[in-house]
Amino acid sequence: MGTARLSRVFGAVNLGSFRVSAMIMGLTEGGELVVLGSSHRASAGVRRGYVTDSQAATHAIREAIERAEKDAGTGIESVWVGCAGAGLASRISRVEIPINGRRIEEEDVDHLLVTARDTLQPDGRMVLHAQPAHYSVDGPHGVANPVGLYAEQLGVDVHVLLADGAPIRNIITAVQSAHLTVEGVVAAPIASAHAALTPEERELGTALIEIGGDVTNVAVLQNGMVQAMRAIPLGSGDITDAIASTFGIRRQHAQRLKCVSGSALASPSDHREQVPVDPDGDPRAGSINRADLVAVITEQLGRLTDEIGKSLKAMDFSGAKGGPAVLTGGGAELAGSAEFVQNALGRPVRIGKPQTLRGLPPAHATPGFSTLVGLCLYAAKDPVDIRTVKAKYQSQTRISGFGLVNRVWRAGRDYF
Repeated sequence: MGTARLSRVFGAVNLGSFRVSAMIMGLTEGGELVVLGSSHRASAGVRRGYVTDSQAATHAIREAIERAEKDAGTGIESVWVGCAGAGLASRISRVEIPINGRRIEEEDVDHLLVTARDTLQPDGRMVLHAQPAHYSVDGPHGVANPVGLYAEQLGVDVHVLLADGAPIRNIITAVQSAHLTVEGVVAAPIASAHAALTPEERELGTALIEIGGDVTNVAVLQNGMVQAMRAIPLGSGDITDAIASTFGIRRQHAQRLKCVSGSALASPSDHREQVPVDPDGDPRAGSINRADLVAVITEQLGRLTDEIGKSLKAMDFSGAKGGPAVLTGGGAELAGSAEFVQNALGRPVRIGKPQTLRGLPPAHATPGFSTLVGLCLYAAKDPVDIRTVKAKYQSQTRISGFGLVNRVWRAGRDYF
């Protein structure tokens, strides 16, 4: 890893339905991000993004973390946690305060963020984060730093991410039972966007489609933030189950068939090719026609892309209003998946995988680990949450009469 000294270290855990993965990443004094250790193991106690067996999930988390710690040669005490379920919902809250033509100061920005904090209305749900995304000065968006500018109005767009409280508390409990502190729970699309999308894609408008084992998250990003998201209770595991059911084979053989011989695109030669049910094992397990395998896969993918299309339409990201899409998650590793989704949605689609980082093993530089890598990238950005902002400005309210007498009496009681 070289001799560069580390200024900060981040830990991350992603609880997927197919695998539980962990990563430890360091930030050098020179600003470079370095993967110190990473690992994964089969998932347990998690189904469609929800913890279904806390003890099993805790054991899987502990094992994944211990493997990553061994790989990194260092231990960690806290982690950022990825979440793909829990009824995730995203919304944008816009807040403005008057400046009255004067120059904007730091205290005005603090005042704006505190005002935004006080307007949060979670409607009984849990706020995972509430982050300032864009400031505006007298209308136009995209002001990175308004301090020092003259304005009549100062505004901010706040990205608010909501989730159902009970499932999030179950996730936190499972992680804490593995003797880890939870720095924060991050929606999988938020994390994946940091790893799989370019800054330009996040700014101009892109649909991020993350196909997990049991859940497919569809998010629309624009102006650097998630504008809307939907969770579809279908994933690559449903394709595996359909293969196992259709051919009457074990699920582990169906998973292997899908990965080794499966494709989302049919070929004229498929009808002439027989593929072994157990490529690495007993030849007595038999074989199946590859065309039949591809037919099962494309039928299930057709169901999924229909739901993806409906979700994009509901988020007003269809037709002329839509842009390109990026496909990530473990399901994006299926051969021909990008071409299939592109044909189904009628828009450009590319495969999104984690950006190149020093120390990132090739096995984890794949779409299936976008969320895990993104969690560390998200943590490295040290995101501001308006719920933690404290007011630095002073109210100029005039005090007179009984209020003034009361203030003087309290001051005398406190200081004399």
